[in-house]
Amino acid sequence: MSRKRGEEYRRMKGKDREIGLTSSGIMTILVVSMVAFSLLAGIVVFATTYRASMIQNVKTSSDQAAVQVERIVNNYMDDIGKSLKLIEEFFLEEAPVRDVDLNHMADIRSDVTAITSYDPDTGELTGAWTGNKTFKKDALANLSFNKEEMPEIGEMIISRPHVESLLLNEYPWVVSISTRIREKDGTERIVVLDSRFSQIASYVDTVGVGNHGYCFIMDQDGTIIYHPQQQLIFAGLKKEDTEKMTARPDGSYEENGLIYTIRTREGSSWRIAAVSFVDELVEERLKDCLVLLAALLLIVLAATIISSIVLSRYISRPIHSLNQAMGEFEANAEGFSYEPVYGSREVTSLSNAFGHLVIRIQELMNQVRNEEIVLRKTELRALQAQINPHFLYNTLDSIAWMCEEGRTKDAVEMVNALARLFRISISKGHELIPVEKEVEHAKSYLQIQKFRYKNQFQYSFDVQESCLHYYCNKITLQPIIENAIYHGLNRMIDEGFIEIKIFEDGGDVVFTVEDNGVGMTKEQCESILHKEVKGQTGGIGIKNVNDRVKIYFGEQYGMKIESELDEGTKVSIRMPKLEEDSYEAR
Repeated sequence: MSRKRGEEYRRMKGKDREIGLTSSGIMTILVVSMVAFSLLAGIVVFATTYRASMIQNVKTSSDQAAVQVERIVNNYMDDIGKSLKLIEEFFLEEAPVRDVDLNHMADIRSDVTAITSYDPDTGELTGAWTGNKTFKKDALANLSFNKEEMPEIGEMIISRPHVESLLLNEYPWVVSISTRIREKDGTERIVVLDSRFSQIASYVDTVGVGNHGYCFIMDQDGTIIYHPQQQLIFAGLKKEDTEKMTARPDGSYEENGLIYTIRTREGSSWRIAAVSFVDELVEERLKDCLVLLAALLLIVLAATIISSIVLSRYISRPIHSLNQAMGEFEANAEGFSYEPVYGSREVTSLSNAFGHLVIRIQELMNQVRNEEIVLRKTELRALQAQINPHFLYNTLDSIAWMCEEGRTKDAVEMVNALARLFRISISKGHELIPVEKEVEHAKSYLQIQKFRYKNQFQYSFDVQESCLHYYCNKITLQPIIENAIYHGLNRMIDEGFIEIKIFEDGGDVVFTVEDNGVGMTKEQCESILHKEVKGQTGGIGIKNVNDRVKIYFGEQYGMKIESELDEGTKVSIRMPKLEEDSYEAR
C-alpha cells in the first residue's frame, strides 16, 4: 500500500513538473503555435475554396447528366414518333396488308409489345396487333387507353408507365403513346403504341454523377414516371421530395448534402431530375487535402525538432540532468541520495527545492508505512467484530424450545457446540488460527444448524491432515456455509448436501465449500464478490471474508465462485501456506 501511494505521489509530482514551462519549452511552443496558426489559416482558406469548387463541379456534372438523360428521352420519343408515322402509313394500306405489316412490326421491334386502335367517338377497341404474342381478349382492364384523353390529329399523348394488361401471361412495364390518324377512306382512329419502358430505363440507369448518383423522370405534377430505385419507392423504403422539386424552376440546388439538377423536356410535361451526393464526390479531392496537411505537419515537426535541439544545447542540459535525477528517485525513492544540479538561477533554485522535497518525501514514506500497518490491523479488527447476533438469538431460542420439549440431551449438545463456536471465534484476539480450529468451528456451526433445520441437509468434510497445522483467517468457512444453507439449500424440496474440502495446491492451501442447491447466475456471483451481502443471520458476509483474505495476504489470494442454476455452487478460497513460525513473525 505504501509503495502504491508513493508511486501515485510521484506521478502527481511528475505532472506538476510537466506543468511548469521552461524557456526552451516556451520557445518551442511559440514556434509550434506560429506554424500551427499558419497551417490552420491555410486549411480554412483551402477548405473554403475546395468546397466552392467542389459544389460548382458537382453542379456542372449533375447538369450534364440531366442533359444526357434528356437527350436519351428525346431520342426515344423521336423513335416513337417515327414508329407512329410508319403506323399511320400502314393504316393507308388495304386491311390484309396493314395487318401483316403491323404484326410484323410488333415482332421485329423488341420494344413494341402491342398496337391497338380505337373508335374516337365510342372508345371501343377496333383492332389489336401483337405479332407472335397472344392478345388477351377478355382483359379485365385496359391500362393502355384512356377515354378521357383523346389526342387530336398530329398530337401525341404519353401515358404514365404501367403494366401491360392486353397480353396473355406477359406483363412487361410499358408506356402507351396515343395519336389520332385518318384511314384511306377518311375514317379517324385513335392508335395506341405500347412500348417497353425497359429500353429507356436501361439507359437512364447508367447515367449518374459518382457511384451513388442517379437520375429519374417525373411529370409536372411531381408524379414519378421512372426511378432507378422504383421498387424501393413503391415499398415506401425511399422517398423523393418531388413536391418541392415541382415548385422549383429548372436549375441546380444544394440541400442536405445533396445537389438536385432539374430540367424540363421541351414540348413535354416530363422533367428530368439528377441527384448527386456531395460527400461521395469529396473523396478524390480529400486526398489532395491530406497530402497538403501531411506536408504542413512535417514542416511543424521539423521546426519543433530544430528549435528543441538548438534550445537544449544552451538551456535544457541542466534541466535534463535534474529530470534524470527525478527518474532515479522514482525508481528507488528509499535508497536515493540526491546530488544538486547547478546552472542558471532558476535551475539552481529548482534543484535545491527538489533536494528538500526528496528528504521530505522519504520522511513521509516512513510515516505512511507505519500508519498503514496500524490501519490494516484496525480494518481486520473491524471485520472480525461483525459477529452474528441474530444467529445467537435464534440458537438460544432453539435451545429453550428443546428444553421445553424435554430434549435436554440435544440442548446440551447444542450449547456445547455454541460454546465451541464462540470460543474459537474469540481465539484470544488472534486473526489467524490453525486450520484444525477453523474446521472445528465450521463443524460446530453445522451441528447447530442441523439441529435447527431438523436434518434437512447432510454434510461431509474431506481435509488433508497435512493442512491442519497451517494457519488461516478465522471465521472463513462459516460465512460460506451459512450462505449455502440460507441461499442454496433453504429453498430446496429435496435433501441438501454440503461438502467441505481442504487440500494443498503448490505453495497454497485451498478451501472449497460445494452444495447441490439452486445455484446462481454469473452476474449474481460477481455481485456477491463486489457487494456486501450478509447472511440471513446478519453475520460476516461473503465479501467480508474475501476482503479479509486479500488485506492480510495480498490481492493474488481470495475467493472464487463457480455456480450453475439448478445444479449448485462451489466457493473456493485460496491462502498461502502459513506455519506457526511465519505467523508469529507477522
